Amino acid sequence: MSHLLSIEPLTKEAFAPFGSVIEADPASARLINGGNTQRFHALAEADIVGEGARVIINIFRGQPRSFPYRLTMMERHPLGSQSFSPLQDRPWLAVVAADEGGRPGRPRVFLASGRQGVNYGRNVWHHPLMAVDAVCDFLVVDRDGPGDNLEEFFYEEPFVIPDLPSKENVR
Repeated sequence: MSHLLSIEPLTKEAFAPFGSVIEADPASARLINGGNTQRFHALAEADIVGEGARVIINIFRGQPRSFPYRLTMMERHPLGSQSFSPLQDRPWLAVVAADEGGRPGRPRVFLASGRQGVNYGRNVWHHPLMAVDAVCDFLVVDRDGPGDNLEEFFYEEPFVIPDLPSKENVR
């Protein structure tokens, strides 16, 4: 038996229990470099723990998933937050779940535009990167250093993410 999941629009309010949405926010805008650059300041904060740990910046190249998609696992990083921001203007999915006694609860699926990123809070259950319509590169900020910073959980029964909305409705 599988459990069907709905796809929600990615908004700051809906995603707040899991971390931060990263997108150009006019409330945080300021002009710098002699007025030639608009800076959207402090959209998210990296959160890491552990002596000898450091914040690193990576590029992840995500292969598109096929839908309907059978979601069978989630992961979390207990020692540091992890942010994903697409480098191409392509939609993607952010899948998260609340912690229920040391295991992920029912996943929530957020449809992010190609202009939105997320910063998963430290120790938040999430599915690995989910590009949806084409190969897509993501700028990823996370923790590097000593300690075990990956925990995985495999569901006994899969959840199913249905076919995505039409491309006209995704952007």
